[in-house]
Amino acid sequence: MNKNPAIIIILSFLTPIFLGAILLLLPFAHHGELSFIDAFFTAASAITVTGLIVVDTAAQYSYFGKTIIMLLIQLGGLGFMTFTTVTLLMLGRPLSITDRLMMQNGFTTGNYRKIYPLIKRILLFTLSFELTGTVLLFFALPIKSMGERAFSALFHSVSAFCNAGFSTFPNNLESFPTSIPINFIFIALIVSGGIGFLVLNEIAHIIRKRISYSKLSLHSKLVINTTALLIALGTVLIFIFESRSETFLHRFITALFQSVATRTAGFNTINLSTYAKPVLFFICILMFIGASPGSTGGGIKTTSAASIFAYFKSHVLGKKRTELFFRSLPIKTVEKAFLVIILSSTLIILSIFFLMIFEPDISLKALAFESFSAFGTVGLSLGITSSLGAASKIVIMITMFIGRIGPSTLLLAMSRRESRATITYPEEDIMIG
Repeated sequence: MNKNPAIIIILSFLTPIFLGAILLLLPFAHHGELSFIDAFFTAASAITVTGLIVVDTAAQYSYFGKTIIMLLIQLGGLGFMTFTTVTLLMLGRPLSITDRLMMQNGFTTGNYRKIYPLIKRILLFTLSFELTGTVLLFFALPIKSMGERAFSALFHSVSAFCNAGFSTFPNNLESFPTSIPINFIFIALIVSGGIGFLVLNEIAHIIRKRISYSKLSLHSKLVINTTALLIALGTVLIFIFESRSETFLHRFITALFQSVATRTAGFNTINLSTYAKPVLFFICILMFIGASPGSTGGGIKTTSAASIFAYFKSHVLGKKRTELFFRSLPIKTVEKAFLVIILSSTLIILSIFFLMIFEPDISLKALAFESFSAFGTVGLSLGITSSLGAASKIVIMITMFIGRIGPSTLLLAMSRRESRATITYPEEDIMIG
């Protein structure tokens, strides 16, 4: 059996997609006709916690179908390997080095030997946030039926914390653009799920121990500061150019919510097709950056963007090392950030290129926005997803999948083992720029 962790990660996402599509095709899982490609697309969108939909989730799927989608979101948000590891630990089976490496690469930057406490904390954080979100949404949502309200609260709590963007409402959250409780509950869930379990664990630790914020690791400081900066920039831009509410408070809430949800969650309280091109362009940048490592979101991640910014800043100032918060980043970390950005940009370019071939009648703006949204596993759209042909849906599914597992993971799975050759070729300079 191939022990390449990258291949195992890929298979751990592909398997639930196929199983989920089969379950969604069951007669009691949906209403009316449902093609295989649409069921497969829904399962892929759920397991990659994207939220792009080709059929109306509220109208097309029964409660059983919606439950399957919710379970796929939960599975995709935490990662199949998390649940596999929990099962192995419950059965008393020791974890292999491969299992430990995959858990370390997915959720931590440190010692991978303490896997059991890590898994416990991940599950504890998830259950705590999702349960709290469910209770709060139950009292906030204006749904008369108690059973329907309870299901809707649970579904949206899971979807928000996992940054999935799926909704059981026909128009997503456009019915609640000025509801302060609903907006802030979603914002809290989205941000909590998007900053990563390592950061959540460190925040809980400093609160419990009453330790200074300065004691946080460089990773956590970088995630928190970059996340706050991106949310602030998005809020200001949308507030100035696109907020349509009459009162200052409602304009601010709308701008803040869309700034938070734009980066990876995919919920919307406003029809984005009405946005101006400059704002849509900035939204694409936010979707490209996405959430943080070890989280339920996608994108190149906040730490990659911050590392590249720090690299350029350090070189402009004439420094030999990339410095952040009085620390120096290892050169291999900066190189990995560049690699992630190059691979991600290449993927999006190819995605847009093929979409233009398959959908010549759809504007480049809409196709580009769809590709950025798919890669960032965001789920926002300018309303073209349901009109895409089968070939275009496959392109979007591939983009969502690679965006969720990460381009570097795919490259690692395809690459050969490192060569042991000791030959070193002589250097020769070339002109750059």
